[in-house]
Amino acid sequence: MKSEERNRIVKSQLKVGLIGCGAILQRRHLPEYLAHKDVVIVAVCDPNLERAQEVARQFGIPNAYETHLQLLQSGGIDAVSVCTPNHLHSSVSIEAMELGLHVLVEKPMATSLKEAEAMIRTAKEQNVFLMVGHNQRFMPAHSKAKDILQSGKLGKVLSFSTTFAHSGPEHWSIDGKNSWFFNQEHAFSGALGDLGIHKADLIHWLLEDSITEVTAFCSTLHKPTNVDDHSMILLKTANGTVGSLTASWTNYANEINATILYCEKGTLKIGTDDRFGVIVEYSDGMRDYHEVGALQTNKAGEQHNSGVIHHFVNGILSGNGHEITGVDGYRALQTILAGMESQNLKKVVAIPELAVIN
Repeated sequence: MKSEERNRIVKSQLKVGLIGCGAILQRRHLPEYLAHKDVVIVAVCDPNLERAQEVARQFGIPNAYETHLQLLQSGGIDAVSVCTPNHLHSSVSIEAMELGLHVLVEKPMATSLKEAEAMIRTAKEQNVFLMVGHNQRFMPAHSKAKDILQSGKLGKVLSFSTTFAHSGPEHWSIDGKNSWFFNQEHAFSGALGDLGIHKADLIHWLLEDSITEVTAFCSTLHKPTNVDDHSMILLKTANGTVGSLTASWTNYANEINATILYCEKGTLKIGTDDRFGVIVEYSDGMRDYHEVGALQTNKAGEQHNSGVIHHFVNGILSGNGHEITGVDGYRALQTILAGMESQNLKKVVAIPELAVIN
């Protein structure tokens, strides 16, 4: 089917296949697709066929498969969500795109830059959309913070600290302590690749600046795993801004999703207060408080609409595409891989300027 014909077909309604029936699918993707009036979920799949069948039965989805190839080859699908373990993100996404399907892939988009490049290249060749699920951008507090930065009232961002930390995947994943998140072969990275990559993308987006140097301390402090459960990385941007990024699975008392930006004319605090999602403290002592809602969390009962699915679906149906592209996913992955390399080499790692991927 030609891409022009495919785009005409999906303008009124999107037929979706869901690959991987774990927690991110069941708690984020699936309910948000079901809430979108222009989406029909055609099929789900999971290596645990019983899990896929139960999801299909519970939500009235007509088809359940054991493998993604069965789903992809079944026909009648316009787009897929790839919610597999990390090591399969690239191969499954490429196979879907080669069949002319639009792809929303969970983060990290791949486990290597070579894989990420292949994904971006395939999307171009097949004339399909590739979006990466970096949901931090859609949170109202972050959107408000960016508006404030773009207004210029705080001047240049000089430094920052950003943290994403909770008690670990065993308290959120459907498989608990047996989750693939704790298996390096499947996950490739621990807290840094799970949570830190969100913050790497957020900093790129908020500052509209590229990260050029990374120094990292990646540790396994408490979990019985061969991946990091607590990582701290120091970052420097092309414009000279410096900051810290902390990603942790060892915050057992609470979850933290907060960013503080120290600017020429004041300080911008995001997610530091339960009531006011954004607080601006000016150098003259004045303060602005913005009640924009709490940041989305993994706590039970707080799975608010992330905005990711809405943006993915509407970007396809409108033909306008997406704000979070494969290139954005690539940039965030660069930062995480540089952090892992820095830990291994015990030195500062430079990130080269992003070349055009053809």
